[in-house]
Amino acid sequence: MLADLGGDVQWQQSYVTNDKLFCVYIAPDADRVREHATRGGFPADNMARVMRTIDPTTGGM
Repeated sequence: MLADLGGDVQWQQSYVTNDKLFCVYIAPDADRVREHATRGGFPADNMARVMRTIDPTTGGM
């Protein structure tokens, strides 16, 4: 299905909690992720753009 969107949307991973699912995508914009969700039949209620990643390697910056 992702290839049908033109190849510019990439699913990286998902995080599962007791009552929610958080999916991480690389995409040009939120509309492309919404389109993927619509075609896949799953909800995409809230989205947020990741502006920066922090991890142990960036801790000293």
